[in-house]
Amino acid sequence: MSERDTGERDISGFGPPTGSQPALKRAIGPKLLLLFIVGDILGTGVYALTGEVAAEVGGAAWVPFLVAFVVATLTAFSYLELVTKYPYAAGAALYTHKAFGIHFFTFMVTFVVMCSGLTSAATASRAFAANFSAAFGLSSGAGFVTTVAVIFLVVLAAVNLRGVGESVKLNVVLTLVELSGLLLVIVLGFYAIFGGNASHLDQIVMFESPSGKNAFLAVSAATALAFFAMVGFEDSVNMAEETHDPVRVFPRTMLTGLGITGLIYLLISLCAVALVPVGSLAGGDDPPLVQVVAAAAPDLPFDRLLPWISMFAVANSALINMLMASRLLYGMARQSVLPPVLGKVSHRRRAPYTAILFTTLLGAAVSIVVGTIDSNAVSTLGGTTSLLLLAVFAVVNSAVLVLRREKVEKDHFVAPTVIPVLGAVTCAWFVLPFSGRGAEQYAVAGALLLVGVVLWLVTWLVNRRTTPRRRTFSRVRD
Repeated sequence: MSERDTGERDISGFGPPTGSQPALKRAIGPKLLLLFIVGDILGTGVYALTGEVAAEVGGAAWVPFLVAFVVATLTAFSYLELVTKYPYAAGAALYTHKAFGIHFFTFMVTFVVMCSGLTSAATASRAFAANFSAAFGLSSGAGFVTTVAVIFLVVLAAVNLRGVGESVKLNVVLTLVELSGLLLVIVLGFYAIFGGNASHLDQIVMFESPSGKNAFLAVSAATALAFFAMVGFEDSVNMAEETHDPVRVFPRTMLTGLGITGLIYLLISLCAVALVPVGSLAGGDDPPLVQVVAAAAPDLPFDRLLPWISMFAVANSALINMLMASRLLYGMARQSVLPPVLGKVSHRRRAPYTAILFTTLLGAAVSIVVGTIDSNAVSTLGGTTSLLLLAVFAVVNSAVLVLRREKVEKDHFVAPTVIPVLGAVTCAWFVLPFSGRGAEQYAVAGALLLVGVVLWLVTWLVNRRTTPRRRTFSRVRD
């Protein structure tokens, strides 16, 4: 029988747990996985960052989105090699420990990935609250926005606790809604362009950096922003134990999802700079895509519909990020890199309930704290998410090369060697301050890393006191 049938671990120590804890339910097929990936990528970023990207490079706003797509695709190849080689929950943290075998390094990668999911979910929760306030004409004060954001995260936790099947089905609905909004922007935009109503079409090939940076640094800074819109494909590897036949399904599905989202981003950015002045995109009163729809169809009420669709889009981002964060903690707790209490699974729903509750509390705390001390919390949290994930991606690309020494007795996807090398170099570049990233993002990331160090010390002391010889990640050859 297969591992899925028996529930036994393979000889490397990975796979579904044995004993009293049931295996996670395999409820995700190719179509659900594709919608999961597309829905995760097409979230908060594309609705909020188009204007900020245009502020960095002018009408050539489509270039940073294209560069971000290329960098993401390079890293996706590395993820595909690793997830088909080790098709288990825990993702980047699992690959890091298999490659380097350093408990502290593994813990910090785990913590950074979890923080990226939480900062992304916190970003989405506050964006949802702001859209909710505008849609219903309610108070937009900081206290009200924070309250709605926390309630929103609690509702997502309730959905996650019902099980991955319900969560992914809701993801399907939300993905279709947000796709409809983006397709609406594209259809109306190109209708206006081909109808001769694009008064700013010449902006598409115009490069202008208001900050006076040269073209390379300006595109680097804009790409660092645009990359937040491309992240999400990596979340899917944490669902490997809940996916049918992950070795066969993941390569085609992940690359298809990236291709779809990359094309949508390119078309959206082209429509935006062709129809709306760059200055208005970057600093207008209305969100960028609302301005695009209003310029493309001024006599139709689509611009009043788009904020509602935006609410569904950011809700989808938050749902998937909280799914990812909880599965990550579950996988790592099962390997004793985190306290084992976080690996408990509901026998009825077969969902990692302690990890879900813990990540919900942390996500709410991040939203409250950053929202209290930073008036531009959405932008700061989004940039911090991109910074954290790019650092992890540099590690994952390096891990692929290290793990080439470890052979497994099954077929799996293999990326050409040049791809992880290029992925590691490009991701590392966008982590460095030379790329033009804001200092406040490094400050938030540094504070989170400091918290991670403290938590590692606590976990190390707890594990040493309770189970001093507890086995962590196995490095036995497969």
